[in-house]
Amino acid sequence: MSQFYCREDELRKLNKRYADDKFECIVIYGRRRVGKTALINEFCKDKPTIFFSALNTTEKENLNALSKSIMNFERPDMESAPEFSSYDAALDELTALSKENRIVFVIDEYPYLAKAKPSISAMLQHIIDHKWTETRMYLILCGSSMSFMENQVLGNESPLYGRRTGQFKIEPLDYRETAVFHPYLSSEDNALIYGITGGVPHYINKLDVRSSIDEALLENLFDRSSYLYEEPGNLLKQELREPAIYNAIIKAIADGSSKMNDIKMKVGEESSVISKYLKTLIDLGIVKKETPVTEKPGKKTIYLLADNFFRFWYRFVPVNMSAIDSGRISKLYPHAVKQHLSDYMGLTFEKMCQDYLLYYSDNLPIELCNIGQWWGTDPKKKKQVQIDIVGTPVQGNDYIIGSCKYRNEKIGVDELNLIKDYASILGKGNNYHYYIFSKGGFTDGLLQAQDRGEVHLITLEDLYR
Repeated sequence: MSQFYCREDELRKLNKRYADDKFECIVIYGRRRVGKTALINEFCKDKPTIFFSALNTTEKENLNALSKSIMNFERPDMESAPEFSSYDAALDELTALSKENRIVFVIDEYPYLAKAKPSISAMLQHIIDHKWTETRMYLILCGSSMSFMENQVLGNESPLYGRRTGQFKIEPLDYRETAVFHPYLSSEDNALIYGITGGVPHYINKLDVRSSIDEALLENLFDRSSYLYEEPGNLLKQELREPAIYNAIIKAIADGSSKMNDIKMKVGEESSVISKYLKTLIDLGIVKKETPVTEKPGKKTIYLLADNFFRFWYRFVPVNMSAIDSGRISKLYPHAVKQHLSDYMGLTFEKMCQDYLLYYSDNLPIELCNIGQWWGTDPKKKKQVQIDIVGTPVQGNDYIIGSCKYRNEKIGVDELNLIKDYASILGKGNNYHYYIFSKGGFTDGLLQAQDRGEVHLITLEDLYR
């Protein structure tokens, strides 16, 4: 059985509300596999709980499942439970149970129930307003369809709007939280596990790294019988009606197509079609839109894979499919996968460095408002320029400019000169603070520049301290 890690802040807040002994309606949502149900189970393990996991089936089947959940709570020794005649009857039973006792009632995968019985949100609104606010009911609505939860549960068009007493959007773990699963591994190994799994607890557990990441990948991802090998395809089939087009879009982005026109050319569909599919992938947390950090969304928008696991899978599995299917991947692995990992980790390392500045660095020279990539044209040299990290200030003209190098060699003074040059393109009259992040360390010349206060130098190990 896998252990429960992290999410201490969410647990503390859920427990504080439980201790208040008043009616609660908590909305918990986030992409699939991110650990929502594990969090709820951890919260509920020592509390009287009716746990109803909604099914992607009919209204009647869901009523039957809800009836069983209630009856199993009331009479756990009964072999077969009677079914409530209606949802109203089931909800009335929950009202009676929660008048005298503090009860947690969980509806997991709430979007499935709302699809099977569209009136359920209005029914819950009515019973919350007229009955449950006077009870000790602790209601949890949980869902993986982020667009549904944000629009149909949290949105102002929803019957449930204004009824929630709290909401938690569960995000993947960051790079430091991911390392909690393997405290005995090196910083480099933990960075790679984060790069492969994207901090999704379910994937970290399924990758099951014991001592060697190479062995874990060969056994638990680059193998036709493994869970992770089938996962992206299964997830797309589960969520989407036309997985083939989504599959082609994800593959195009994984291969480096980031602009709408490039994706359109690769996939062979019109922009209007691609836009619709991209919106769905963004709602699912698989794709993200990015704009240069100092600019408003517009012409410079690019599309990237937000989900590291999908990015890793689509980068290394399709191109090696025949070797995996024929069982030859272990022989080809050093050349087909391992030698490309540093390259692959570039984007992951940038995200780690951004998160370090946002959450873990104690003494930044500015109060950060926003952080991200920046790209644009150098007007003098008439060429495209990209800056890995630009941190904008809450107020004032002080900016952070950063470079991230996931290479084994030491980085020298030429990199500092380069980002100083790039900073001049961003605008005159600003004061810039320079940061260079390096996996392989720094030359003596760059270390001396740090001693003179010209630059802040941070190693991969520093990110974890």
